[in-house]
Amino acid sequence: MNKVLEIQNLTKTFNNGKVKALNGVSFSLNKGEIISVIGESGSGKTTLTRLITGLETVDKGEIILNNKLISSDKVFLSPEKRNVGMVFQDYALFPHLTVYENVVYGISHQKDKKDRVLEMLTLVNLQRYEKRYPSELSGGEQQRVALARALALNPDLLILDEPFSNLDIILRNQLREEVVSIIQEAKKTAIFVTHDVKDALAISDKIIVLQKGKIIQQGITKDVYENPNSSYVKLLFKEYY
Repeated sequence: MNKVLEIQNLTKTFNNGKVKALNGVSFSLNKGEIISVIGESGSGKTTLTRLITGLETVDKGEIILNNKLISSDKVFLSPEKRNVGMVFQDYALFPHLTVYENVVYGISHQKDKKDRVLEMLTLVNLQRYEKRYPSELSGGEQQRVALARALALNPDLLILDEPFSNLDIILRNQLREEVVSIIQEAKKTAIFVTHDVKDALAISDKIIVLQKGKIIQQGITKDVYENPNSSYVKLLFKEYY
């Protein structure tokens, strides 16, 4: 399989080295895979996301995207050149722009932008909503607009940061299935960052468990769930045994 993302010995510290947010993190992601990164607050999930997207610089280690080194202690490719799509926890939609204007925002320079927006809105089943504003949409609809905007860029890698945390349980379960289906139909490689084990079990091909900046277990979702290698991982999954 083609590797889309390779993370090698990634380390990041803050407060003059006193706080080690990530410590020797390594993993890879193949084309078309969906992986979940789970862990409690302070485990390093947000730092990992910011390093991959280019919002933070690397202290040690390497980030390789489609066989191209995009970040190390000597190399830094700016966020806009990384071709990484991001769906934020709060959706980050522009309230004064319509659905169409939100989705077209990042591809306004493209000649086929209108066709691309329609294609993405059709993919997320919002093709009739292009003139509406975010305030006129439900939470689930806003989430799908955010997903359409990220996919419009045709990213090599898609990152979703706690994408379902603002939704009620019924909508959460429904949207979880829809989002995974959309990502698979678009044939994208994705990372879900979440503290919710149920999300990870439902959507991922693989799981990475972070604790205090280190990966303490990673592997195929079923294997991690059935064979926890520590009391911490077992505790994360305890209500699902």
